[in-house]
Amino acid sequence: MRTSSRGEVDPFIVMDVAERARIAEAAGRRIVHMEIGQPGTAAPAAARAAVARALDAETLGYTVALGLPALRARIARLYGEWYGIDLDPGRVVVTAGSSAGFQLAFLSLFDAGQRVGIGDPGYPSYRNILKALSLQPVRIETGADTRYQVAPAHLHGLGLDGLLVASPANPTGTVLDRPHLAALMAACAEAGTAFVSDEIYHGLTYGGRATTALEVGDDVYVINSFSKFFSMTGWRVGWMVVPADHVRRVERLAQNLFICAPHVAQVAALAALDAQDEMRANVATYARNRALLLDALPRAGFARIAPPDGAFYLYADVAHLTDDSRALAAELLERAGVAVTPGLDFDPVRGHRWLRFSYAGAHAEMIEGAERLKAWYQARGAS
Repeated sequence: MRTSSRGEVDPFIVMDVAERARIAEAAGRRIVHMEIGQPGTAAPAAARAAVARALDAETLGYTVALGLPALRARIARLYGEWYGIDLDPGRVVVTAGSSAGFQLAFLSLFDAGQRVGIGDPGYPSYRNILKALSLQPVRIETGADTRYQVAPAHLHGLGLDGLLVASPANPTGTVLDRPHLAALMAACAEAGTAFVSDEIYHGLTYGGRATTALEVGDDVYVINSFSKFFSMTGWRVGWMVVPADHVRRVERLAQNLFICAPHVAQVAALAALDAQDEMRANVATYARNRALLLDALPRAGFARIAPPDGAFYLYADVAHLTDDSRALAAELLERAGVAVTPGLDFDPVRGHRWLRFSYAGAHAEMIEGAERLKAWYQARGAS
């Protein structure tokens, strides 16, 4: 049977690592998970209780494509609580996870063949979703001089139709401060470049809150999710905020592509928004994990780390250990029993000399992982 070139996208390497870790565990090994970017905690207790009540009382059929009105209104109120923004609930679109949000944004904003800039290193699904939609991902190499974030100077001569940025970023955890974000948005506005802001790690910062693009201007698509701060990865529910005159076009796309986000997940999400104290306790654990690994990883051979302002990742330069991060990750899984992600997932050109460590798990697991990595490094040096 014939196939489409749209399906010729790169694999998501972290999922391959997770599968090898699963096989090792099925064979009886104990594996410390530092590969997947998901919280080790369950959805908030209030969210789970709300779902239990809804299962007994409701049919949980289709909702309207834009999402439950109560959830859209509560998300809009969150912007007042977190950022002091009076957001019209009519601009909020509930999505089947942030992945659906990116698809809706790209389809609403761009025609086939148009050029969308993304920073390297960056979340691999950005470029793969763009490719699958017959768009051209334009990878922009970033470095320590801009804290691994795209800067206005990077945009000169690229002729971009759109730019996607993430703050806090995956895999680096770096954050765009307000002046940097405002300068990027101004440069895009001047060039007629659509601006998309991935804010799914908001709430997970360790030195002051992150700035939403909506604090700078309204001519922007903002993508967010309940997966990270709210510990609801498997529920597949997120949201986007779009300009008022774009709501109907996004709604038409959502109606046809997804019908709606899962009703049961929307019920859980609505309750989760009032469980933020529980979620902040999780963030305190991430902060402890971050401090632990920033102290321990250098003693395990991983001293050159991108500035981890937020999210729950450490991105480490391992060029002194290998020129094949995939092979090094396989070695760490086999010899240390620690699963980590090769940088090739995030940067196809330079990622062969980087690894990403996720510290979203339990604190005890991070302690064990750090001890295993140190023992591996000492044994490697002795061999």
